[in-house]
Amino acid sequence: MPDNTPAALDHALLPGVALGYSPVIDRQRAIAGTRLTLVPLRPDAKVDHAELLAALAAAFPAGGLVISPQGEALLGALLQQPPTQPAQIEVPAFIAADEAHAPAIAALKGAGHSGLLKGLPSAALPAPVAAAFKGIVLEPGQAAPAGTSLVCAGVRGALAVDAAFEAGAQHVIGWPMDGNYEAEPGAKTEVAADLQVIVELMSRVDEGEDVERLEQTLKRDPSLAFKLLRYMNSAAFGLPVEVSSFRHAIMLLGYARLKRWLALLLTTASKDHSMRPIMYGAVRRGLIMEELAAGMDDREQRDEMFICGLFSLLDHMLKAPFDKLLQSIPVPERVRQALVDETGPFMPYLELVRAIEAESVFDYRERIDALMIGAGEVNACVLRALHKAAQLE
Repeated sequence: MPDNTPAALDHALLPGVALGYSPVIDRQRAIAGTRLTLVPLRPDAKVDHAELLAALAAAFPAGGLVISPQGEALLGALLQQPPTQPAQIEVPAFIAADEAHAPAIAALKGAGHSGLLKGLPSAALPAPVAAAFKGIVLEPGQAAPAGTSLVCAGVRGALAVDAAFEAGAQHVIGWPMDGNYEAEPGAKTEVAADLQVIVELMSRVDEGEDVERLEQTLKRDPSLAFKLLRYMNSAAFGLPVEVSSFRHAIMLLGYARLKRWLALLLTTASKDHSMRPIMYGAVRRGLIMEELAAGMDDREQRDEMFICGLFSLLDHMLKAPFDKLLQSIPVPERVRQALVDETGPFMPYLELVRAIEAESVFDYRERIDALMIGAGEVNACVLRALHKAAQLE
């Protein structure tokens, strides 16, 4: 399979920084962008600004990026020299009020960028500085000044997302899941009708049925067949030739790798608009775990790591706990161990991905130390995965 990774992302990046990411969700629950958080791992950590800009340009060539740099030195460098592609940069209110940063902030708008004011300023900002800000970023429960576009950050859980929008937020930065899905007492566990074809197809592939039987199953839902072929032909997972049919795909991939594509299809096929942020998270979890496994010699293990990350939010999508859900959906044993028992060789990697999502530096350090992976290597995996996910979508 060709490697479509941009050269700027093919090596360890920004070893002194912990990267975190989360979706920017609009009121229709569509994904309006990605917020990338940069947290220095030490107060004196040095960041190669040229490397940072090159990495951002490679990972987000089409824009749609909200950058949240933590630390005045890192933020100051980004204000003085922002990325080449349009971006929004979060600026704490106390820095926005600092006259030393006023010229750089005021220049953002003219350069095609905008600011997001983080927190409430103690006094009115100068007009040229205030004009650079597109909205204000506040924690849940904080009220924005009248006429201000409110972005609510640090949100966890579906109820918290709904509450933020009800309180007037135009966008929410966070995750509509918080821990594993907990079913209501007496709730029935069943796969939605529009997903049953995929589950049946996965079971048939797992049992090694012949191509004709598999094709007949897929033909029951032509839209799924089209989406499967679109994924297979995407730049993110570039095959050496264009896949023209399901039979052709099996000839190229074999049954083992076909499971990966069906897993991706199952995780992104929901027609429920409220699930879009969950699908966003699931695809990126799968891709990051696959990137973390890229150095492993076992191809099967890398594919299983992808499926593990991808399926790690399936309980929220299908509204069923994993111990019930995986009775009807076939998964490899190492994936089942991580999702049901929270044990096994994949669990430490899944915990690392969760720490990255949570932007928790303490957990991030603990996880990379346990896995003996450097921050630079993890950052490169995250940016490559975000780049591939954008290509898929």
